Amino acid sequence: MSRWRDESRTARTRRHSLFAAPLLLVTLLATLLAGPAGGRAEAAPATFVHPGVLVSRGQLDFTREQVNAGAQPWKGAFDQMMASKYASLSRVPKPRSVVECGSYSNPNLGCTDEREDAIAAYTLSLAWYITRDGRYAQKAIEIMDAWSAVITDHTNSNAPLQTGWAGSSWPRAAEIIRYTSTAWPQARVDRFKTMLRTVYLPEVTNGSHSNGNWELSMTEAAIGIAVFLEDRAAYDKAVAKFRGRVPAYIYLASDGALPKAAPGSGLDTRDELVRYWQGQTTFVDGLTQETCRDLTHTGYGLAAISNIAETSRIQGQDLYPEVADRLRHALGLQAKYELGEPVPSWLCGGTLRDHLGPVTEVGFNALHHRMGYGMTNTQRLTEANRPAGTNNLFVAWGTLTHAANPR
Repeated sequence: MSRWRDESRTARTRRHSLFAAPLLLVTLLATLLAGPAGGRAEAAPATFVHPGVLVSRGQLDFTREQVNAGAQPWKGAFDQMMASKYASLSRVPKPRSVVECGSYSNPNLGCTDEREDAIAAYTLSLAWYITRDGRYAQKAIEIMDAWSAVITDHTNSNAPLQTGWAGSSWPRAAEIIRYTSTAWPQARVDRFKTMLRTVYLPEVTNGSHSNGNWELSMTEAAIGIAVFLEDRAAYDKAVAKFRGRVPAYIYLASDGALPKAAPGSGLDTRDELVRYWQGQTTFVDGLTQETCRDLTHTGYGLAAISNIAETSRIQGQDLYPEVADRLRHALGLQAKYELGEPVPSWLCGGTLRDHLGPVTEVGFNALHHRMGYGMTNTQRLTEANRPAGTNNLFVAWGTLTHAANPR
């Protein structure tokens, strides 16, 4: 198709009155001081919260309480996780120096191994926190140490996306182990930090001009890594990427006749935007840039948006209010058709492909339970799909950690 297709990306991304007048002036000054969005925080937290990537200590405590009480859906989700290959105490990590991933992971030289070891480290860290069985912490540490000892690079056309996927899971695991266990030697923690800073962060920090799920996944990795490294500049850069990409990924009628173009994309004309949006010419609230490609890739994008916003909320810079309308409409639109409503002919030619996957729990909990939005279709889909497992890429155990989690 065009250079915007995932599979055609070949270049590496290395390098995102008298009485009224005084009141008006005061209001204007307050707005300017608050930042361009009028009240949104622009800077990274002065002090980072740990653990603070996707799940906070309060959320982990809530999860542990529910599991120990045998409450549903958390106990069922925990049992599902513990029965998975990712929770195995006999897992042998498979690190390699250079992970080579071509289009759609062909060739696949360490791609699956890296992603699954990263998910396993996160899974084991959750198992450790909930059970307090130190063997799970030790196994998570073993996996993280194995990779930090050898990996130096990611290569081939899917390198940025692969780095984003694995790089989203690693800091989740590292945050839990580093800040809730004493079993990880400081020298190994430092080596893991070096791995994230030198191998992963340079690959994801500048974003991608590919399909939106690429840049969103890369940005999720960047913000998680920034939290673990306590790197305020990297955090701010990731937030800036997020703020540019989300409005270009999810359409709202308030955008105008056409979707917004991502900053730096070079999409200047109607034809270019339509082509980038998979040929779709009718735009409605909640349509995403990849809806007409397939729902699976759309799910990747929506999951990353939710996960980034969740991390920001934990860190005291809540991005949910900025994206709430886009995210709730997007989840609701895709969920409606996942639930079986006939696809109209104006939408993707009347056919939607594939499925979202286990991606709705984080966003639904934030938007519905915390912010009070009515989300009938998303609720039905989320509850029907419980317990949400993993997509084996970067999404994992959302029902366990985020179902109705008030913290």
